[in-house]
Amino acid sequence: MTGREMSAADAAALVRPSDTLAIPLGPGAPGGFLHALGTRDDWQALEVFGALLLDLYSVFTKPGVHLRSGFFGPAERVLRDSGANVEFIPADFRRFVTIAEQFAPRVMTTAAAPPDEHGFMSLSLHAGATVGELHRAARDPDRLVIVETNEQLPHTLGIPPEFLHALHVDEVDVIVCDGVAPYALPEEVPSDVDRTIAGFAQEFVVDGCTLQTGIGGIPSTIVEVLAGGSGGNYGIHSEMFTTGLMHLHQAGKVTNARKGEYVGLSICTFALGTAELYAWLDHNADVRFLPVEVVNAPDAIARNHHVVSINGALVVDLFGQVVADRLGNKQFSGIGGHEDFLAQSGLDLTDRSLVCMPSTAVSGGETVSRIVSSLTPGSTVTSPRHQIDVVITEYGPAELRGRTVRERALALAEIAHPDFRDELRHAAATAG
Repeated sequence: MTGREMSAADAAALVRPSDTLAIPLGPGAPGGFLHALGTRDDWQALEVFGALLLDLYSVFTKPGVHLRSGFFGPAERVLRDSGANVEFIPADFRRFVTIAEQFAPRVMTTAAAPPDEHGFMSLSLHAGATVGELHRAARDPDRLVIVETNEQLPHTLGIPPEFLHALHVDEVDVIVCDGVAPYALPEEVPSDVDRTIAGFAQEFVVDGCTLQTGIGGIPSTIVEVLAGGSGGNYGIHSEMFTTGLMHLHQAGKVTNARKGEYVGLSICTFALGTAELYAWLDHNADVRFLPVEVVNAPDAIARNHHVVSINGALVVDLFGQVVADRLGNKQFSGIGGHEDFLAQSGLDLTDRSLVCMPSTAVSGGETVSRIVSSLTPGSTVTSPRHQIDVVITEYGPAELRGRTVRERALALAEIAHPDFRDELRHAAATAG
């Protein structure tokens, strides 16, 4: 069946009261279509697989609707806390590919840029984990592919012919047109703590290295510091492309000349940032979007020159165990590509893996240490201790690679906030 245009409401009517549906992570989700689903109240057993919602879609508050999420953001936390049927699937981003294949939803959806002169609709801000399943569903007459196009989405590029990063209008069953501006992630004003951490992190970034940055204010601040610094000739191989990485390009710091994988190109699997970023990405041949199983593959990361990965954490214990997604009895975010880049960046002596976080947080009105002697019951380890290289707070870096259990614990105690340092030093002295 060739692609046909219809309203979001008419497309939503094609979903059965008992059905299975998949939506891409974050910026790949078709917002107008999802809002249209929320106008219905006849759901009996709608199972939805998605991740990192960027809006509060009322469909997920309806009885009979179950959201299976691979990554919690603010929207999932609000839905969960309000009593919606939202559950977390523990999996890194690469494994979303096999989860989608196992789930094999009858209805596959995605956002896309409008068709070009050849009928190809760029997948725009998201390649991620659903590309393969979209094409499989398109070949199956018993499944439904719904694409929501939006003129405000940039036309981004893959690396054809293997990675086209587009669907053709003749592949899909339904095309919905939407005109709402894509979700924009505002640039945060860096705090003094952010800038101090960025200064320490900058010491580990050398000219010509390949950068990966995670989501959050500190990774963004580090990139901004690099953009204004004296170094350069950087490469980009990162799950997420950010506004900060755009600024690094604009500052002339990115050449991708020394990468061992996709030389000359910045590689990512999705982008999330400002409206300026989205405009800059439109038809930008310097940045290429590839499926997550390609971008986050350990061998692909390893082939790059001098990888420096920059990620965050919620808590690190004195053994070096990193908690980045579930703290106590609450799911906060997800695993994403954290583990892929953190682990792979420690397999070569020239590579460095940086876990950056403020030394404290405020919980229930009380200031607590993010470096702890033991994890809160219910917390889960996102990255195990043996994969951790460097932890950085505003009090400096703790280099853990090659150190004994006791030495690691003492190093981590020294970068804790002074109010908690003596207690942690005492616990560290007997560690191991």
